[in-house]
Amino acid sequence: MASQNYYDPADLKKFGNITEWSKELGEKFFEYYGKVFEEGALSAREKSLIALAVAHTEMCPYCIDAYSKDGLQRGITKEEMMEAIHVGAAIKSGASLVHGVQMMNKVNKLEM
Repeated sequence: MASQNYYDPADLKKFGNITEWSKELGEKFFEYYGKVFEEGALSAREKSLIALAVAHTEMCPYCIDAYSKDGLQRGITKEEMMEAIHVGAAIKSGASLVHGVQMMNKVNKLEM
């Protein structure tokens, strides 16, 4: 019996289908999404690297697949991809750890 995973890479191709059950909101999302990734102050290449890093911090396998492929098509190297992922991981872990101050403040107040 073939094993199945909850995540199906083929579902990425169905992303556009989200408009079926909410046409107006789905179309607005894709309009916004497309606008965000247009060339602007940041290049499409830079935006692809940002998207790849965020895909990892959000742990979205669909986004990881999409922006790994997109990055390669834009000439982003494996080393650049990995470095971008490390930047995202550092920010994510730092954001988690800085909340330790919140815990420390609370504990200090409770111990008074």
